[in-house]
This record gives sequence, C-alpha cells and structure tokens, in this order.
Amino acid sequence: MIDSPVNTLFKQLIDFDKSLPQPVYMQVSQQIVNAIQRNYLTKDTMLPGTRVLGQLLKVHRNTAVAIYEELAAQGWVEIIPNKGTFVLELALKTAKIKAPSQKINQATTASQTTGFPFQKSFHLASTIQLTNAKYSINEGKPDLRLHPVNQFTRWYSAAMKRKTLIKKWNSPNEFSYSLFQTQLCNYLNATRGFHISPNNLLSTRSTEMSLYIVSQLLIKQNDLVLVGHLSNYAANMIFQQAGATIKTIPVDTDGLDIEYIKKHFIKRSIRCVYICTHRDYPTAVALSAERRLTLIQLASDYGFAIIEDDYDYDFQFEGSAMLPMASSDTNGMVIYLGKLGQSLFPSFQTGFVVGPENLISEANNYLQLLDKQGDLIQEQMLSELINEGEIYRLMKKNIVVYKQRRDDLCRLLTDYFLEIAQWNIPAGGLAIWLQFQSKISLVQLAEEAEKNDLFLPKTILYQDKNTCAIRFGFGHLDTKEMASVIKKLKSAYNTVAVRFLEN
Repeated sequence: MIDSPVNTLFKQLIDFDKSLPQPVYMQVSQQIVNAIQRNYLTKDTMLPGTRVLGQLLKVHRNTAVAIYEELAAQGWVEIIPNKGTFVLELALKTAKIKAPSQKINQATTASQTTGFPFQKSFHLASTIQLTNAKYSINEGKPDLRLHPVNQFTRWYSAAMKRKTLIKKWNSPNEFSYSLFQTQLCNYLNATRGFHISPNNLLSTRSTEMSLYIVSQLLIKQNDLVLVGHLSNYAANMIFQQAGATIKTIPVDTDGLDIEYIKKHFIKRSIRCVYICTHRDYPTAVALSAERRLTLIQLASDYGFAIIEDDYDYDFQFEGSAMLPMASSDTNGMVIYLGKLGQSLFPSFQTGFVVGPENLISEANNYLQLLDKQGDLIQEQMLSELINEGEIYRLMKKNIVVYKQRRDDLCRLLTDYFLEIAQWNIPAGGLAIWLQFQSKISLVQLAEEAEKNDLFLPKTILYQDKNTCAIRFGFGHLDTKEMASVIKKLKSAYNTVAVRFLEN
C-alpha cells in the first residue's frame, strides 16, 4: 500500500507549513482539491486510509480524519464506511493551471511577474503612502464624521425602491436625458450662473475621470499644456499620460500671470490652459476678475481651450463664491470641471463636465467605454436630494463647521508659528497654504513628524529654490485633533530647524 501510485503522488506533491496560521488539515485538503482539479486524481480513485495518510504526511491520525472530512464536506470525495474514501466526479469546478513540476501548494500562489512584456507608465506612479501614525494632514478633504449616516440609509433604501430605477436597469439602451441630468442642470444654473441644458453636461465618477476624458479629446502627443507654478500633481499626471508637454506659468497674489502667457507664447502654439480659478491648487489664491476676462479673450485670440477645475466651489466661508469663467464664456473656449455632493459620503460624490454640446457628445462616447452603466442608485438619490434641497442644506450646515475649523487653525498657527511661517486666511476651501520662512528640508520635517505620530504625505509638500511650503488641509480635523497636530508639527519643525542652523 505504501508504494501505491496515489501514495507516491501524495509524497511528491503535498507540502505544508505548521508555522502558518492556516491549519494543516486545511492546507492539505486544498492541495488535494488542486490535484483533483488538475486531474491527477480521477473519479473513483481510492485515497489512502487515515492511518496511512497520517504516516505519509507525518501528522496525527485526527488531522488525517479532518482532511477527509473537509474534502467530503466540499463534495470532492465520498467516505464509505468499511470501504474507504473515493474521489467523486469532477464537477463544474474551475481548474487551477500551473506547471506540473511545482508542488501542489505552490499552485495556489499567484505569479508576481508576467511572462510577457507590457508598457509601463512613469507618469502614473502611485502617490499612495502607508503610515501607522494616529494623525495626518491631507490636501483638503472633508470630514466623513459630519455626514448623516442614518439619513443616508433611508435615502439609499428609498432610491432602491423607485420604479423608475428598475425601468432604467431593464432598458439600458433607451436614450433619454435622465431626471438626474435635468436636476443637475437646474442646480448648476441656479448656483453657478450657467444657462445649460443636459446636452451641455456629462456626469462622471470624479473630477479625475472628467479630466482624463477631456484630456483624451484635447491632447495629442507633444501638445503644449500650460499650468500654474506648482499646480495639481494629479492633473499633471493625467496630462503627461496623454502625451502633453507641460509648461508652468507664474502665480502671484492675483492668480495665474496672464501677461506672462502673452509674452512667452505665440498664437496656435498652446493646446490648453489648466486652471483652478476659484482657488489655485495648491496656493488657494483666487484668479482676479480682470485676469479672468483677459484669459477668456486670450483663449479666443490664440485658439486654445481653458480647462477650469472648480474643485471646491461649495466651500465658501465669506461673501459669495465667484461665478465660474464658463458662465460668461460665449465663444465655447472653456471646459468646466466640478464636483457635487462633497457634503455627502465619498461614494455618493460625483464629478461633472460642462462644455459645448459637440464636445460633450464626444466625451460621452469615451464615458460609455469607461463606465457604461454608471451608478443608477447614486443618480436616483442625488436627483431627489437636489430636488428636495437637501444637498444645499447639508452644504450650508457643514460650512459653519469648516469655517470654525479654519479659524481654530489660524489661531493655533498664530500661537505656534507666528515667527516661523506665513499664511493667508482663505475665504473658502479646506486647506491653508503654509509657507516656512527658513528653507528647511520638508522631507526631514515629514520624517520627524511621523516619529511624533503625525503623517505628512509627500503630495502636500512643496519645495524648490523659491518655495518651502505645505498645503495644510484642515477639514478632517476637529478642534482637539487640530491642537494635537499643530503641537506635533511644531515639535518636528524645531528638531529640523536645529539641524538646519547647525549646517
């Protein structure tokens, strides 16, 4: 019996590790399943008895019993009393295909590299960093804790029960502008001064998706794209992936320097200008009204498109938010990117593009490739929240909280960083541009901060020969957390500043 083919197969192919958290009987049973899937063990094959299996694998007989009981429970073998354990017919199971020279346990390990070449993209290198720090500073994200969880449950449940939703699922190819598109148009016309209809609007999952689709339409290899100095790293990655050549334009207290464009570039040489008019990213400086008008006229004269990214229009603390440039564009030069639902959970936020009808029609073709169905439940819910005014009420309610947090941060900065850094109090948005007077190493600052349980991601650090600043997002921090963050940041700064002075 010891020399039977099945026993020999088990000795050659089964391997396990007692140090792993997964029980031995589970490791072995999975490997026997793999052998059955690969047709090493065929129908009606008699497996070794539990005593023999224990001797083969050098495990206790109880473990061998557990192996066969697990296989029987999954329907791979049949245990017949006084006769033995037999392999059942291979049902419609998914076979795992792997080189037969490997042990069966290795067949469950995914390959780490491809066996074929593929095109890598330097521009899409991940910016994600992992940390165990308790606190963090981000680029300016909302606080999820402010979102009404119980209300979301009711809204979502109600949206799921709508008969119109079932109709959309059953008729995916039926062409008509949805209630959501109509409601979103009405909302944007009322809040942003637009005069658009649904054929001027494209709804996407996010601003990044919007920009990706627009870049595919606009940009060919080596096309010139102008962005503000420092600019949005995510937008730059998208432009570079599309093949653009990026040039930076100076940004001062009035925003992007439009005269610089006039002096350094000629007509028809620019493909598009990317700009955050309401609040420049990362500096939060607003483009002046005079420069807005000049830029629109220059776009018409030079023949370039303006991509207007209005990423935080909803967070205005003082006065009224300036209307987008796109609201006064009569020549079809501006493509407007925005967000809706930033006072909702991230999964219910949506991006959108506003532009001339012919561009939106073509952009919709790209969207059909990327996201044909979309999120019908989300659209149903958002259309109802717009119609009922709930989005506006949530936004106004949260603005009160975020304004208080901005003021708390500015007071703490005054207490701890008055002689060390400069900042302006923004009229809106969820981030402050904090500029250090001494050109310390921000990389070292981040390293020291993490030792103090505070994480500074590299995406908020801006340093070159003229800049030493961080984009300090405060929206996700309450007053107590903010006080802890500022103290930890100051402690890290003091450590790095001492090194800076010593050098």
